[in-house]
Amino acid sequence: MTIEQLIWLVPLLPFLGFVINGLGRNSLSKGLVGIIGSGVILASFVISLVIFFSLQGDTQKSHEVLLFDWISAGALHIPLSFLVDPLSAIMLLIITGIGFLIHLYSTSYMHGDAGFGKFFAYLNLFVFFMLLLVLGSNYIVMFIGWEGVGLCSYLLIGFWYTNSAYASAAKKAFVMNRIGDLGFLLGVFLIFNTFGSVEFAKVFPQAASGSTDILVLITILLFIGACGKSAQLPLFTWLPDAMAGPTPVSALIHAATMVTAGIYMIARSSVLFDLAPLTQHIIAIIGAATALVAAIIALTQTDIKKVLAYSTVSQLGYMFLGLGVGAYTGSFFHVLTHAFFKALLFLGAGSVIHAMHHEQDMRHMGGLRKKLPVTFLTMMIGTIAIAGLPPFSGFFSKDEILAHAFQASPILWGIGVLTAFLTAFYMFRMMFLTFSGKYRGTHHEESHVHESPAAMTLPLIILAVLAAIGGAINLPHVFGGNEWLAHWLSGAGVAQHELELSYSTEYSLMAVSVAAAVIALLYAYTRYVKGARVPVADEAPRSALAKLSYNKFYLDEIYDFIITKPLDALSRFFYRIIDNKFIDGIVNGLGWSTNEASKGIRLLQSGNVGFYIFMMVFGIIALLLYTFFYI
Repeated sequence: MTIEQLIWLVPLLPFLGFVINGLGRNSLSKGLVGIIGSGVILASFVISLVIFFSLQGDTQKSHEVLLFDWISAGALHIPLSFLVDPLSAIMLLIITGIGFLIHLYSTSYMHGDAGFGKFFAYLNLFVFFMLLLVLGSNYIVMFIGWEGVGLCSYLLIGFWYTNSAYASAAKKAFVMNRIGDLGFLLGVFLIFNTFGSVEFAKVFPQAASGSTDILVLITILLFIGACGKSAQLPLFTWLPDAMAGPTPVSALIHAATMVTAGIYMIARSSVLFDLAPLTQHIIAIIGAATALVAAIIALTQTDIKKVLAYSTVSQLGYMFLGLGVGAYTGSFFHVLTHAFFKALLFLGAGSVIHAMHHEQDMRHMGGLRKKLPVTFLTMMIGTIAIAGLPPFSGFFSKDEILAHAFQASPILWGIGVLTAFLTAFYMFRMMFLTFSGKYRGTHHEESHVHESPAAMTLPLIILAVLAAIGGAINLPHVFGGNEWLAHWLSGAGVAQHELELSYSTEYSLMAVSVAAAVIALLYAYTRYVKGARVPVADEAPRSALAKLSYNKFYLDEIYDFIITKPLDALSRFFYRIIDNKFIDGIVNGLGWSTNEASKGIRLLQSGNVGFYIFMMVFGIIALLLYTFFYI
């Protein structure tokens, strides 16, 4: 079968899984729900593999598949069509491949939950919308998927909605994403107004002839959308709170797929962004700032999932730094490797939480290495990968970004290296606090700690292998590689910026970043293994910097003070003064005056015939006078 004949099945199968599990959530057995929910994603993955290899052997690297004409009104023509090219083909493999492993993991992790069927229905729906996002051949179809994953994120973060804090976290994610989405939508409107179309095939060839000022405005609006979805300053505070959802949700949405949608959108639109250098500078600065701020916050967190959440924000900042300095391939390479090691780390954290009976505070862990050997080994591989130590995957993708950053600005490179040092420190801190030393919980709890079942450990092992060897996908020339991913993505029109650094410079830059990671590892080992340090209690005094870090730079409090409280005060003013006194006053006043007037007029209806005759005569005289004087 051809690509055109197969591609529509890739999103359709997860949607069918959503419909079947959604309608049968209360009647189907949990085993059948798990088989259907996981099976449709596996089938989509297999089809995606067939499409990928078909595309590799095809001289035509881009296929636009029209399903049907959707909107046609005057100059506005929007087809519902899919674009299959090297960029979307890679994303299909990430979404369905990582998605299947997370679905398989969820069959065990969520088995005791009363909402098991509903959970799998939501997961399937999320995968459907994510596939729609990456397959869309125009910005409107992409936007449908963009909004759909936002909806599913809300449903999955607030899955345990009976907990008011979890429900609030879901609302926060939904509202902050809407802020970014407004920017994206305005950008799409401006694209149509400028180019007369929203289809990639028509917009990108015209880009070079467009006004630079208009392109800057378009790309800034699109970047605002990316900031919301991919959690960049100042719209990143929703993502750490999103850890309220079940751990598989954190792995699927907030590590491997949804939060990378902004990077995908900018990589897809790299033709536009390359023509707007001002926007690229802004992206690089915000990306570097986000990476550094989130890394500093992660240093003092005690919740194992919060550490990984801020790590995700920091790594996304790295990806945006790469986009800003023109390393589109390097950023997308980091999307790929990040999907491997961050999904692994989140699922590993879920395995620890499962073993600890839902305990997430690392101060109550310790000494779990022997109790959870598979979880420990796989998470250690993920930690080495994210720390950027060779030859694991994170080393290659992160150093490609750092090399481009050095070529663009040594200051940005310095921020990137400092962030790499902090990343290695807080990740090994998390590992040592969780798995080394002595167990810090009760003896009764320790006796019940055990390794997770095979349905949870098998995805960990597969992801650990990918995190270890995934860097070979784009092995750089400096190591004798052929940079396969760069050549592959060039077939999708992703802008390519060659490094103009000598091999000796590249080796030196790598040596600095690896040395920073090794120093961070040794410092964390000295502090938390040899020194057996444990983070202090929440209420204990801290240094000024540690207090800032632990309280997340008080960003939520700042937003609450400058945005939430003024809006609340304004709404109270409108409610009490405008609504209650003015609007209600007018409405109620009209009602009162009508009622009072009717009371007076009602008295005229006395039943006195003489009075009625008098009024008739009075009326006739009044009509005659009016006719005489005015007509």
